[in-house]
Amino acid sequence: MIAVQELTKRYARTTAVDKISFSVEKGQIVGFLGPNGAGKTTTMRVLTCFLPPSAGTATVAGFDVLEQPREVKRRIGYLPEAPPLYPEMATTEYLRFVGKLKGLSGAELNRRVDYVCERCFITDVKQKLLGKLSKGYRQRVGLAQAIIHNPEVLILDEPTAGLDPKQINETRDLIRSLAGDHTIILSTHILPEVEQTCEQVIIINKGKLVATDSVRNLQARTRGVESVQVEVTARDGALNVETVQHRLEQVHGVAQVVCKDPKDHRLVFEVQSQKGQLVRGDLARAVVESGWDLNELRAAGMSLEEIFLELTGSDAPPKTAEPASEAQA
Repeated sequence: MIAVQELTKRYARTTAVDKISFSVEKGQIVGFLGPNGAGKTTTMRVLTCFLPPSAGTATVAGFDVLEQPREVKRRIGYLPEAPPLYPEMATTEYLRFVGKLKGLSGAELNRRVDYVCERCFITDVKQKLLGKLSKGYRQRVGLAQAIIHNPEVLILDEPTAGLDPKQINETRDLIRSLAGDHTIILSTHILPEVEQTCEQVIIINKGKLVATDSVRNLQARTRGVESVQVEVTARDGALNVETVQHRLEQVHGVAQVVCKDPKDHRLVFEVQSQKGQLVRGDLARAVVESGWDLNELRAAGMSLEEIFLELTGSDAPPKTAEPASEAQA
């Protein structure tokens, strides 16, 4: 659905995007991540035909962004971080206006306006002025305008920015429900949002592609070791943290054992293996043979935040807003 090959965007002596290549399959939700100034916004502006590439190619639904921009725009719905709303318009008036710009008319336009209002939970503000709406409602109207013409591709830039927890959950559910019918690129600084919403992750840093894979595969590739969470309880009496930890450390292939949740009758450890070693079976045997109950033993992969920091070399996770410098670059 989206194919990017050696895409490059230069500004004078600055290279904002440097020969990145990736593809997104039809119906996927892909998280687009990178530190501030990495080139995310520039890439999205090229894909939406707002900026021309300096080199390389990008196609959307088989149409080239440079040679066939009108065809690309017909197939894209775009929600920038600040929704493009007119405060003096009422909600339905604005959506009808956008729908006409997208080529809708008559009964089809009316049907789509009713559909997006219901789908985006804005039916109760259909007649209200946009300037009078809360941040959450304005964000939902912005999403409604992005899907009103039923585009094949949605590009969403910080779709949950400024929303309260209930609105964030509703928006995440909505985005997930749109997958399959739409191919979605989601740019966000909220890493748990990507873990909960996206099937694939694209990470860029300083204009270069550093990773593109599923979160699960990135965990395996980045760490290269097995990380396991083990919960142990005593059959009678209290457990001694040092005793259990020492026994787990004796298991062949174990590199590190950390007690995460010490309590009298229940202990939770995170166990990290040496590179290339699988330790789950031996850990289970060690616990049972020691006379303890094994309540839980499961994989405990790296968080997306840890992966992000390791791949980009950042000292801190991405913040909540893009600076003006990247918007211009």
